[in-house]
Parts: sequence; structure tokens; C-alpha cells
Amino acid sequence: MCPHCRAFITIHDKVCPYCDTPVGPRAADLRAPGGILGGLVPSAQFATIVISLLCVALYLVTLLASARVGEVNALIRYGAALPQAVFGGQWWRLITAGFLHGNLMHIFFNLWVFMDLGRHAEEIYGTKRMVAIYIFSTMGGFALSMLRGTMLTVGSSAGLFGLIGAMIALGVRYRWSGEAAMIKGFYIRWAIYGLLWGLLPFFRVDNAAHIGGLITGFVLGYLAGTPRLVPDFKEKLWTAAAAAAVVLAGYAYLEMLLWLARLD
Repeated sequence: MCPHCRAFITIHDKVCPYCDTPVGPRAADLRAPGGILGGLVPSAQFATIVISLLCVALYLVTLLASARVGEVNALIRYGAALPQAVFGGQWWRLITAGFLHGNLMHIFFNLWVFMDLGRHAEEIYGTKRMVAIYIFSTMGGFALSMLRGTMLTVGSSAGLFGLIGAMIALGVRYRWSGEAAMIKGFYIRWAIYGLLWGLLPFFRVDNAAHIGGLITGFVLGYLAGTPRLVPDFKEKLWTAAAAAAVVLAGYAYLEMLLWLARLD
């Protein structure tokens, strides 16, 4: 992306073809390490790493708790989304469910995808927009899942589909850009493959959460646009939105801890 006019350009352009501004190396190329294990594990940005570590930490917590109270009860205790609880006032489960995973394969697959998708979304949208899109898409995804009546659900895939929706929105909003169109086409295929995967009978996949996250992420991504070099009212608005998302997530976990204290 051109640092002057914000047009999408290729990584090989030395001069922006739209405004004739010389283009240096991308900031991401200067600060980000290469892929881990020769690219088998993609490199990631700061927020992507923090979210991934939170998911791993909570998976270990529920894994230890499951030895004492059972796997399902452990997930419920630490924030799984289920309709009777959410509609009974425990709204915070719409957030906490997005950081839990049911088994090792579940968390491995989701985080492997997230380390690539999250890095790409954070590079294009910036950390503030990416965090806001991820958290609010998680809420939107699980809200639709609860309305559908899913009995118990967890996983970061609602937020992942939110980021996919945002990447598709990029190509819709910047339809004149060839690179944005390629990004849109790539992630439309991701969305289709992911939703079709959820239709397979031998996998327990919450497609309602995926669709809810996808729609929420698309709307937020279209509204967000890409970051501006010079801060303006819109940038301050997304700074506030990201801060609100983080505070809301923190408050959700505080509510969960208070509920756990009463339960014990």
C-alpha cells in the first residue's frame, strides 16, 4: 500500500504508479520475523500473537479443569456459549466462548489459520481495526448461534470468519484496485471452503457462528476502510472502538470470574 495516497500497489513497485511517490520497504517487512520453522508456521503481528497466547492459556486451564469436573463442565465454567445461560443474563459468554477450544485438534487448526489470517488482516487494517473487528465479530457470530439454538459452542472461528468477511469487504470497498480484488477472491474461496467444511456430517461445526462472524466482519471491514497516515476523526473513532472492544472483553472475563466465585 502506498504510504502517501494509500493506493494498493505490489511489493515490487519502487515508485507508486498512482502518485509517483518513491516507495520503500514495508514496515511489516522491516519489523516482522520470517515464518517459523521455514514458513510451516506463518509469522504474525502483535495482536495476533497476544490473542493466540490467550487461547492457548485458556485451553490449558480448561484441560486441567476437565480432569476434575469433566470436559463439558470445564468449558461451561470458563465461558462456553449456551442459550439458557446467555439469554439468562450471562452475555459475557458471547466473548469468552471465542477464546475456548474443545480439543487439541480444534485449537491447533484454528490457531494455525489465525496466525496467517490474523497477520494479513492486521497488516492491512492495522492493529486497532483488526482487534475491533475480531472481538465484535466473535460476539456477532455467537449471538447468531444462540438465536439458532446451538446447545453449546466454543472456538475462535467466529472471529476468524469475521476477519475473512473484513478481507472480502476490502475488495468490495476498493473495487478499483486489482490487488484488493485478488484479496477478495482469495478470501471468498476461504469462506466457501470453511462453510462447506461445516456441512460435513462427521464434524461438529457451528456454521451459524461462522455466518454471524462473517456478516459482522464484512460490515465492520467495509465501514472501517484502511488506516490513514494523518490521524483524523475516523482514526480516533476506530481507536475508541478498539479500546471499547478490549475493555468489553476484559469486563466479560471479570463477570466470568465473579460468576465462578459465586459458583464455588
